[in-house]
Amino acid sequence: MTAEGPAQSRAPATTQALSQKRSAPPVPPHLAKFLSLADFERAAAKHLPKMLHGYLAGGVETDWSLEDNRRAFAEWGFIPRCLVDARSRHTRVSLFGKEYSAPFGIPPMGSSALMAYRGDLVLTQAARAKNIPMIMSASSLIKLEEIAKANPDAWYQAYLPGEPSRIEPLVDRVIAAGFKTFVLTVDVQVSSNRENNIRNGYTIPLKPTFKLFWQGATHPQWAFGTWFRTLKNHGMPYFENMDAGRGPPILSRELERAFGARDGLSWPHLELIRKRFPGKLLIKGVLHPDDVVRAKEIGVDGFMVSNHGGRQLDGAVSGLRMLPEIVKVAGGLPVIYDGGIRRGTDVMKAYALGAAFVFVGRPMLSAAVVRGQPGVERAIDLLQEEVHRDLALIGANAMDQLGPEFLVKVR
Repeated sequence: MTAEGPAQSRAPATTQALSQKRSAPPVPPHLAKFLSLADFERAAAKHLPKMLHGYLAGGVETDWSLEDNRRAFAEWGFIPRCLVDARSRHTRVSLFGKEYSAPFGIPPMGSSALMAYRGDLVLTQAARAKNIPMIMSASSLIKLEEIAKANPDAWYQAYLPGEPSRIEPLVDRVIAAGFKTFVLTVDVQVSSNRENNIRNGYTIPLKPTFKLFWQGATHPQWAFGTWFRTLKNHGMPYFENMDAGRGPPILSRELERAFGARDGLSWPHLELIRKRFPGKLLIKGVLHPDDVVRAKEIGVDGFMVSNHGGRQLDGAVSGLRMLPEIVKVAGGLPVIYDGGIRRGTDVMKAYALGAAFVFVGRPMLSAAVVRGQPGVERAIDLLQEEVHRDLALIGANAMDQLGPEFLVKVR
C-alpha cells in the first residue's frame, strides 16, 4: 500500500492506454431491452407457469432467509477512494489455478431443463463462452457426461445420502466423465417446507392435474418452446445424475426413495469422498466457522458459504454475515459466496468482506428461460460491465484490491 492509495495502479502506460479504448460487448437488438439482471427475472415471471416461477424464485416458509440475503447487502455502504488511476482495471480473477474473465460463476440449479429448453447445457455453454465457471446440479435432467463434453471445465455438485454403496459409484462416474471439481452440498438433510410450491401446484414428482394443464395452456411460449420441444426431441425428462445410474423420470412415484436418506450424511462420508476424488473438493452450504475448521482438517479445497438461496432452513442467516468469520478460520483456502447477488456492487461487497469468488443463480437461469444461451451471455456481460465500471468508481483496479476498508456498516 502506497501514499497514492490502496488501489493505485502500477500498470504500464501501454496497458492503461489500451484500457481506455475498452468498450462494452455489442448487444443484439432482441436483447437490448435487458439492462439489468432484474429485467430477466421480471421477464421469466411472465414467461413461466406460476408453479415453475414459484419454484425458481421462491424460498421457504416465511421467506425470511431469502429476504435476509438481500438485507445483508443493504447494510453495507461503500467508502470510495478518489484520484486513483483506474485505467488498467480488469475483472479477471484466478481460482484453483485457472483465470476467469469475470469474478463470478453460475451455481447448481436443479430442474433447469424443465424451465429453459436444455437449460443445463445452455448455462454451461454460456459459461464456457464467457470464461466463467458453471456448476451442474445432481438434480439436473441432462446427463453429466453431456455437460462435461460441452464444457470440460464445468464442476459437478452432489446431493448424497449417507450410504457409501451409493456414494462411491457416483464419485467414480464423476471422475470417469472428466470433472475436476466436486461440490458436496451439506444443507439438504431433508426436504424443506416450500409451501409456495404446494400452493402453486409444483410437486416432485410432477402430478398431472387440470391446474398443471391450465398453467401450461396459458403460457404457450414455455409449453411449446420448452416442454413439448423437450418431449419431442429427448423424451420424458429423467433425473440423470443423482446416482451412478439413471434416476427416475420426473413423473415417477419412486422419486422420494431415489433421493435417499440424506439426513444420514455425515463427516465420515466427506472423508470417503476426499479419499476417492482426486480433484478439487468443496462443501456448499456451510455457515458455521467450526464446520469450516473440521472440513479443512479432512482436506477439502474450499468452501461455498450459503443458506441455499433461502430455500432450506427458514431463519438461517445470510452467508454474507458469516463471511468474515469464515475467512478468518479458512486458513487461506478459497471462501466462495453464494446468495442474493443482483448487482456488480453486490459482487464487490462480497469480495471486500473476504470472498475469493461468488456465484449468481436465479438471474442466470431466468435469462436462459427467456432468451436461451444469448440471454445468459447478455446477463453475464451486464454483471461484468457493472463490476468493471464500479471498480473505477470505488478507486480500484482489480478485485483482489478490495477489502473491508472500502466498506462501512450503515444499518
